[in-house]
Amino acid sequence: MELADVLATNKALVKVAKLYRSAQADVLSGLALHPGQDVLLWMLGQEPDGVTVSEIAARLGVEQPTATRSLSRLEQGGWFVRQPVPGDRRATRIRLTDKGRAVVPEIEAAWRTLAETATAGMANDQQAILIELLEKVRGNLLALATETE
Repeated sequence: MELADVLATNKALVKVAKLYRSAQADVLSGLALHPGQDVLLWMLGQEPDGVTVSEIAARLGVEQPTATRSLSRLEQGGWFVRQPVPGDRRATRIRLTDKGRAVVPEIEAAWRTLAETATAGMANDQQAILIELLEKVRGNLLALATETE
């Protein structure tokens, strides 16, 4: 790859990532959420009986302390409650409150707004190609991350 192409690729990826993260933060701020909290609350919304912190960490692909920190920030907002797990004194089940359940459709609407804004003017086949290409980029970067560990 020529240096000009390298520079153009890096610039485009960085610009898009920054703009998307900024737009995401703006949209989520209307829900009193920060990026990342939306995914956690949405995931909890798919589990009416709740899930343990270790299950949350596994599903999000993060370490348990990271999940615990994220939950601590959300707990202050009254989005969920902690309940003991019968038969396991160390485990805690996390379940959304009514407030938490009510925000899930709003999170989905925020995601829709972001996706529709990002892909405005693209035909359905172009959107499919974009997703395919972004997944390819993601896979390539995951491979690089794995190699450097």
